[in-house]
This record gives sequence, structure tokens and C-alpha cells, in this order.
Amino acid sequence: MVSWVNHVIWWHVYPLGFVGAEGERVDRVAEPHRLRRLEGWLDHLISLGCNGLLLGPVFSSSTHGYDTTDYFSIDPRLGDGDDFDRLVAACHRRGIRVLLDGVFNHAGQEFPPVAQALAEGPDSPAAEWVSQLYTHEGVISADYFEGHDTLVTLNHWSPRVQQFVRDVMLHWLRRGIDGWRLDAAYAVPSSFWASVLPEVRAEFEQAWFVGEMIHGDYARYAADSGLDSITQYELWSAIWTSLNNVNFHELDWTLRRHRELLEHLVPLTFVSNHDVTRVASQISDSRHRTHAVALLAFLPGIPSIYYGDEFGLRAVKEPRPGGDDAVRPELPGERWLFTETHHPDVEVSYQRMIGLRRRHPWLVDAIISTAEVADAHLIVHAEARRQPVRRLTLVLNLADEPFTVPVSGEVLAASSPLTETTVPAHAWAVLIG
Repeated sequence: MVSWVNHVIWWHVYPLGFVGAEGERVDRVAEPHRLRRLEGWLDHLISLGCNGLLLGPVFSSSTHGYDTTDYFSIDPRLGDGDDFDRLVAACHRRGIRVLLDGVFNHAGQEFPPVAQALAEGPDSPAAEWVSQLYTHEGVISADYFEGHDTLVTLNHWSPRVQQFVRDVMLHWLRRGIDGWRLDAAYAVPSSFWASVLPEVRAEFEQAWFVGEMIHGDYARYAADSGLDSITQYELWSAIWTSLNNVNFHELDWTLRRHRELLEHLVPLTFVSNHDVTRVASQISDSRHRTHAVALLAFLPGIPSIYYGDEFGLRAVKEPRPGGDDAVRPELPGERWLFTETHHPDVEVSYQRMIGLRRRHPWLVDAIISTAEVADAHLIVHAEARRQPVRRLTLVLNLADEPFTVPVSGEVLAASSPLTETTVPAHAWAVLIG
């Protein structure tokens, strides 16, 4: 794994929502240079303990950013290339890594090669860019990603598409980014990345590539594709469902699979992102929400914190047009202007647990095991992979009664004060010893 990734903790932002951009491309934006708003939050990112900025789509698109129309220009609703360069420079001055969202499985209908193919049909010179083209009663249609007719699946077997993606990746790496999140990687043949990445790595050997994997064999896909990492959706689901249902048996089962996965790669871990209901809305009992924070920071992986989660923001993703808007909110231009912090305990928990993570960086690929598995309590042990004498223990209690811990040690972090070796009801603690 690229060495710097061992120490990165991402703050994940969906830029179009963050800056309050128009929902669709317009001839004249209401506010130019909106991308500069993010500069006002970089110190907050640092104060939280993060050192990476994971940006959602920033390229020109028709609507939500995932229907790209120009991969070499910044969306005018965000700003321009100078604004982007300025943001990257501001990040690098603070030691913040930058990751871009590469939407290479599909493109918007107005992406020029796609638009030409849809206008001219299967006999078009541009047809090579599109996965499938169909003509029925004079109407030309294509292979649409997951049924969305605004998202046209690219032809990943085409050498022209492969070279184009290489060119895009190299262009923005030369502009200073540190790697790519590859959107909908699960829908792209692994051989596509295996063809594209070697030439990119030849110039940028320290670049990091993480693929969005919702399902499938994570380890096999990463090995076949040459990706460094994948998004750990299986763990995401197990964390919030176990906490919400008071059923740690599911999390215990998933942690065993997580341990096996770590033998092959270190995944990107998260409890919320731009595509799902926020964790604070997934866990109905507010007393259990910081347990998710403890798990994210304690468990091995590359943690990613979705902007606003540190404030306990709630939002539900809905299956309708615009159903993602609530989980992609606008924030003001600077941290001090944001006054909707109703859950300071959540932000404090993030700061404490990220601080613990910084003091014990070996947690990134630690060997984990579980004990005392029950519906309402769970113990997770983490042991350094290359330094076996280092060991931490996370104790989780969701019950109405205190839980007596069958291990002893110094308390490094806790949601509530401990009495000797007893974790209070609805509390958690990290022990060393």
C-alpha cells in the first residue's frame, strides 16, 4: 500500500451540495468561485484530526455531478480551474491530501462522444465510446447505468476510452491531486483498470486508487483490477444495523470477514457518505450514535468522515428524484458561521477517537478479534500486525445495565466515566493493557 495512506483520515465532501450550487447547469451561476468556500473549512478538517479531503464530483456536468459532460474542466457552478488549483495549494500547505471522484463507468448524455453516438446511432464513429447502442422505430438509446437514462455506460473494452481515462487521471494528478475514488467500480470490468492504471502509476507511483464496491468479492476484484483499496460497504451496513437493532452478532460475523479482507488490502471505511442515509438517522437511539464513531476510528481501515456527521446531522435518502438532496446539504463559507451543532458530544467523540487513532497508527491494519459477543455488548481486541505487543480493546455496551469488563487496563477514551472495570449503560470505552 502507498505509505502515506497508512496515516490519512479523509473528510468527505459533496461539493455541489456543500456550496449550495444550482441543481442543474445554468447559463449564469448566482455565485462564482464557490469552491473557495471549502478553504474556510480546512482548519476545521485539521482540528477534527483529519488530513485528507475526499471531493465528490467537481467536473462539468448537467445536474448532480455524476453525469459528466467535460472531464477536463471544473463545473462552473463551483468555479474554475484557478479556484481548483487554489484549493489544492491551500490543502497542501496544511499537509492535506486531495482525492478526486472519477466517474468513469458512465458519462452524461451531453458528453460530446456520447452525444454524437446517441445522435448518429450504431454506425457513428463515436459508437465505440458507448457500451451498447440500440435503434428502435427510429429512436436511438443506449446501455444506461442502473436504468438512469441520463447516465450512459461507457465501452470499457474500447482502447479509445481506456486512453481517455488515462489522460484524465494524469491531467489532474499533474495538477496536484493525490489519487482517485473510482465511482461505481463494481460495474466496471476489472480488466479495464488493469489496462488503465499501469501507465498512470508509472508517472505517479505514490497515487492511491480506491474503487466503489457495493457488492461482490472485494479482494478478488482489487487483485484483478490493480486497485489499492475498495469501499467497505459490508462493514458500513453491519455497524449501523447492529447498533440500531441492538444485535452485535451481525457485527461480530462481519468483523470476521473484515479480518480476512485485511489479509489482502486495507479498505476505505465509513459510517455515512453522499449516497446513503446519515448514520445519525440510521440509529434511532441517540445514546448509541457515538458507538459508531468509536467503531469507525478503532477498526482497521482507511477512515472517511462524511461532512456534517461530526455535528450529528440527520438526513434520510429517499427513492425519488432529488432524494439525495437532504444528505448533501449546504454549509456556510466558514466553520464559525455554522451554528446548527446540537450534538457537541458527537464532535468531541470524533476528536477524541481520531486523536487515539493518531497515537496508535498501527490500527490501520490491525489484527482484530472479538469476545463476549451478545445482543447488547461486544468486546473487540486489536493487535498490531507487525508489533504483537501492542494491543487495544474496545468495549461496547448497548444495554440498560452496566457491563462488567472481563479485562483490565488503562482507559484511553470513553463515552462515560468508568467505575473500576464497569462500562456504564449505553456507553463504550477503549482500554490498553
